[in-house]
Amino acid sequence: MERIYIPVRDVMTPQTELVNGLATMREAVALMKSKGIHALIVDKRDDTDDFGLITVNEIATEVIEPNRSLDRTSVYEFMVKPALSVHVDKNIRYAIRILSRYGETRAIVTENGVAVGFVTLADMVFHYLDAQGA
Repeated sequence: MERIYIPVRDVMTPQTELVNGLATMREAVALMKSKGIHALIVDKRDDTDDFGLITVNEIATEVIEPNRSLDRTSVYEFMVKPALSVHVDKNIRYAIRILSRYGETRAIVTENGVAVGFVTLADMVFHYLDAQGA
């Protein structure tokens, strides 16, 4: 069987919108709604820090379900950090393996230490199978 090379950049959803960890959940939700997205990259505090991730799932389970205030809850309180990240040039075959191993459905895509978008497990699997003619 022929090895297929498909870089993550060919499958990713470009997104450069970052949210500060100190933002309120209301601000995060407003940004998600305005951009039509379900997850935000939480910016690094400095060059030695890692990116975080806040999704609709965290907002639903950690803020809405326990009836916390969107205005008094900060993103950093419930973000996933460090979030999984993959390089834009990584073969999706290996990116699929990384996400599967950790039971994650999405990862931040980086290039030169800068977040440039997201990639989902579903998008990579379907793209990989399409390339194989499945």
